[in-house]
Amino acid sequence: MTVVDGFSRFVLVIQGLSSVAALGAWPVFERAFREYGMPRVIRTDNGNPFASSSALAGLSRLSVRWLRLGIALERIQPGHPEQNGRHERMHRTLKAETARPPAASARGQQELFDRFRQEYNEQRPHEALGQRPPSELYQPSHRPYPGRLPQPEYPGHYEVRAVCRVARSNGEADSYFSAQP
Repeated sequence: MTVVDGFSRFVLVIQGLSSVAALGAWPVFERAFREYGMPRVIRTDNGNPFASSSALAGLSRLSVRWLRLGIALERIQPGHPEQNGRHERMHRTLKAETARPPAASARGQQELFDRFRQEYNEQRPHEALGQRPPSELYQPSHRPYPGRLPQPEYPGHYEVRAVCRVARSNGEADSYFSAQP
């Protein structure tokens, strides 16, 4: 799982996960939001865990959480990775430097990822940044993570009903609502 600031190319997160399903991805984003603040927009592809072809409006559980936090979703068109070229280019470099060959263990692989991230952010000059490293341009967000997902707000004339309540692994529960005028 990788999270990169689109403007400065600063890599906020490189985290090896056994699965990119929403349950594994959410803690990665939550840590990033706590450390760096929340973005106004997140650009993703249309794959798991960012989108769901079987859900209303293609929203995955992860993308619904982002919306509840006031983060706008920006998806590239399916089959057009060039629309996220900066991120794809970073992935190509990441793979070349950390996965060929891969480390012998998950811990060893994460150490490679961590070293790459530090060098990429602090030392490696980027042509598109005037030969400066991303750390010289990166500015953390001033939008703090609230610690809890806010409940959806609906206009006063809507009738709001809880549709279901889903237990999370940490013992808390998420409620999904339906609202109609």
